[in-house]
Amino acid sequence: MAAAAALALASPLRRLLRAPHPRGAISAPYYVISRGRCSAAIAVAAAAARDTALKGSADGNAAEEVRNVLDMAERASQRRDVFHTNFLTPPIIKEAMLAIEKLADIKAVAQGGYPQAERCRISVGHSDSMTSNPDVVAALSISGNFRMEPCSHGDFLGAILGTGITREKVGDILLQGERGAQVLVDPELVDYLISTLEKVGKVGVSCTQIPLLALEYEPPRTKSSKTVEASLRVDALASAGFKISRTKLVSLISGGDVRVNWTPVLKNGVTLKSGDVVSVSGMGRLKVGEIVTTRKGKYAVELIRYL
Repeated sequence: MAAAAALALASPLRRLLRAPHPRGAISAPYYVISRGRCSAAIAVAAAAARDTALKGSADGNAAEEVRNVLDMAERASQRRDVFHTNFLTPPIIKEAMLAIEKLADIKAVAQGGYPQAERCRISVGHSDSMTSNPDVVAALSISGNFRMEPCSHGDFLGAILGTGITREKVGDILLQGERGAQVLVDPELVDYLISTLEKVGKVGVSCTQIPLLALEYEPPRTKSSKTVEASLRVDALASAGFKISRTKLVSLISGGDVRVNWTPVLKNGVTLKSGDVVSVSGMGRLKVGEIVTTRKGKYAVELIRYL
């Protein structure tokens, strides 16, 4: 009975979640400012955001997503309503929020379910329409006996995506050791996941909704170090930060195991800047801190490793 009900629910949801989006649109729209100067203001902001993102991103997809956010804002400006994005990655959130700040009479809120959330949804609307923060994030507890079968972040994410949900509908995943994990999702998918998600790895699980106040999280622990390098290339800084040889790091880049600001890099010549986050599969993440040019023309770089 439960399986049949889940299948009936899954079919229309999968069609919805996997449906392609029209050109120039993103999967979740925005609402923006008043009429008249609105279109011109958004057009200017979109161009500025695109240029900024292209200069600061190792991947042009980030610039395209920010531009799509503002393009959608231009269309939504006539509706006087509030709209919400899917879950976005930190660099896209940053660029989009900076661009939206340039638009008059607009209120924007980024929410991920808890203060340190990385993946967030942005809600945007006219200041008269957004009188309170929208309820756009829900929390689920995925419980099971993981004592003998510990599961990773990737295991939980893979199990959720295996139900037909796309990555953009899922926020952060907070591991709880042998108890399971807590997951942030689009509220529209709560009932679907509760009825569909039955296993993570080999472990049978139960899925229940919990209040956001019940989330268990801690500020990330970090350790800082400094290195002096001749360049700011990702292979130089990441090899120093993760304490591995540059040859090994280059091999990991070639294998698609290295990301800069959550975007895969395939060339070791990508240049980093302060604030960039580098992640390596199986090794964790580090953030590029302060960069100071030495008298000899080299770079003294602070590297912040997430423990």
